[in-house]
Amino acid sequence: MARRIQILPDAVANQIAAGEVVERPASVVKELVENALDAHGTRVEIAIERGGKRRIRVTDDGVGMGREDALLSLDRHATSKIVTAADLKSVRTFGFRGEALPSIAAVSRLALETCEAEDEVGTRISVDGGAIHGVDDFARRRGTTVDVRTLFFNAPARAKFLKSVAAESRAVSEVVTSLALANPAVSFILTSDGRTLLELPACGDVSARVGQLWGGEEAGTLVALSAVGRSFEVRGLVQRPDASKPGLRRVHLFVNGRPFRAVEIVRAAERGYRTTIPPGARPWMFLYLQVPGYDVDVNVHPAKAEVRFRQQAQIEEGVEEAVRGALESEASSATFDVQLSPPPLGRTGGARPQMSVREGEGASTPGRDTRGAGGRGTQMALFASGGPGPIDQASGAAGEGGGAAAILGAEPGSQRPRLWQVMRTYILAETRDGILIVDQHSAHERILFERLMRAFGEGGIESQRLLFPLTLRLTPAEHAQVEELSGLLARAGFEVEGFGSDTVIVHAVPNPHPYFDAERAFREMVAELTHGSELVRSARNQHERIAKTFACKSAIKAGQRLSEVEMEQLFDQLFATELPHHDVHGRPTIVRLPAGELERRFGR
Repeated sequence: MARRIQILPDAVANQIAAGEVVERPASVVKELVENALDAHGTRVEIAIERGGKRRIRVTDDGVGMGREDALLSLDRHATSKIVTAADLKSVRTFGFRGEALPSIAAVSRLALETCEAEDEVGTRISVDGGAIHGVDDFARRRGTTVDVRTLFFNAPARAKFLKSVAAESRAVSEVVTSLALANPAVSFILTSDGRTLLELPACGDVSARVGQLWGGEEAGTLVALSAVGRSFEVRGLVQRPDASKPGLRRVHLFVNGRPFRAVEIVRAAERGYRTTIPPGARPWMFLYLQVPGYDVDVNVHPAKAEVRFRQQAQIEEGVEEAVRGALESEASSATFDVQLSPPPLGRTGGARPQMSVREGEGASTPGRDTRGAGGRGTQMALFASGGPGPIDQASGAAGEGGGAAAILGAEPGSQRPRLWQVMRTYILAETRDGILIVDQHSAHERILFERLMRAFGEGGIESQRLLFPLTLRLTPAEHAQVEELSGLLARAGFEVEGFGSDTVIVHAVPNPHPYFDAERAFREMVAELTHGSELVRSARNQHERIAKTFACKSAIKAGQRLSEVEMEQLFDQLFATELPHHDVHGRPTIVRLPAGELERRFGR
C-alpha cells in the first residue's frame, strides 16, 4: 500500500510558516525593525515603495553580524536570543523564535547586508524565494540592512489579498509609530516612495515622543499616571477628560517594552474615566506595564501581538486605579493655557525596562492619591447655617491634605483668599499659580454624587420630614418606576408612599442646601429615570443612576447668588471629593487660568 503521508519540502514548509509571520508589508517592517532594536540599533531607517509591496528596506546601526551568523540567521529556528525553554520565562528581546527572517525570505527576493564592528569587510547574502543565490564580501559600516523586494512574488494567492498602497502605507506607519513609542531613545526615519512620513530624533522621554508624533498641542492634553502593585508597575499618559472627544483616538499598550493588544486592559482604563467624560468620548491612552517574566507569556502567537498575564484581574484593577488617580490631580482639570508642556514620564518606553518591583518586596498595592481623603466618608450640609466659623474637621475640608485652603495657596493660620461670584454662576479664586474658575452647579453635582454613593454603602442619607407632605400625580410609567426604585429612593432621602394608581405621597426629603426645591427635584429625577437620558444610560448600576440624577437635579443652580461663607463651604467640600475637577456629566467643574497664560496674553 502506497504511503500517503509525506514530509513537505523545506520551500513549501517555509511558505506555510511565512503565512503566520508575514501577513502583509507591515508585518515585515515590524519583524525587521524589532530585529534592529534587538541588535541595539540607535538609528533605524525604513524605506518602502508602493506600500511595501514592491520594496521594504530597513537599515540599522546595531551590532551587525559576521558571515557565519548571517547565514545561520536565514535558517528556521536559528536565534541568538534564547537557548533553552526556560529562557522563554524571561524574554527581554522582541524576537526569539528564529522564524521571521527565513519566513520573509521564503516569500520575497531578499538581500541581507551586515557587518560587525571588528570586521574589515561585511557580508551580502542574496536570497530568492528562500534559496540562497549568492554570498559576497560587501563594504559597509557596522550594522545591518535588509532589503526585501517583490513581496509574495511566489505566493500570488497571498498577494491578491493585500490592500491599496495607501492602506498598506498607513499600516506600516502605525507599526513604526508603536515601536517608536516603545523606544524613545532610538531615532526613526520612515519614507514612502521617497517622501518622508516620520522623522523622529532620539529623545529620552515618552511625552516628547508623543509631541514629535502628534504635536505639542495634543501632547499637552495628557496627564501622567503611575501605580505600583505587588508584582507589576504601570506608568503612562492619559488624556484630560475635557480634551477627550468622540472619533479617532490613540491607544498604545506596552509590556516590558513590547507593544501588545488587549481589549480588557483598555476597558479597565476606560472604567477609570467613569463619571468624568460624556458618553462616546474616547480618551487617548499610552500605558506602559512592567511585569516579571514569569507573570507574562509573550509566546502566544507568532506575531507576538497578544500576551497573557498570570495576574490578569490584578493588572486590570491596577490600570483602572492608576487612571482614576491621575484624574484626581489638578493637572487633569480643564485649562485656558494653550501652551501646555507634556508631563515628563522618563524612559518608561525603553526597549528593555527592568522590573523595579518584585514579588514579596512589600510594594504597595495600587492606590489613589489620598489628598483630601479624610473628607470622603462624611455627610455635612453644603452650606453653614450661621456666620463664618471653623470648618468641621470631620468633613476633611480643612483636615488632612488641607482641603481648599491648600489648593488656593493659603498659608496655615493665614486669612483665606477671597472668592468672587460672577454672573451668579461662576466662582473665581486666586491660587499660587493663577486663577481657578469654578462652575457652582457642576461643583455641587460632584459633591452630591459622591456623598450619595458613599451613603448607599452606609445605609443612606438623613432626610427631613415634611410638615405638609407632597401629593404628586405621575404618569403610569413614572409611578411604576417609583415603586421599583422605592428602596433606593428612601436611601437617597425620599420617603415615598403609593396613593392610588397614579399618585404618590412624599413624606420626607433630603436637605442638600437651603435653596433646594424638593418637589421640582423629585419630579425631574423620576422623569429622567423613567424616560432615560445620556446621563442615566452611562450609569453602571441602579445606585449610580439614582446618584447621578439626584446630583444633577438637586444641585444649586446657575443664577443662584451665594454668600462668601457659602462659596467657602462649596470649595472646601469640592476639594474633599475624589474627583473635584469633573462633574457627573463628564464636564469640567474647574477651569484653570494659569498666571503664565495671563502674562502671555498681556505681553508681559
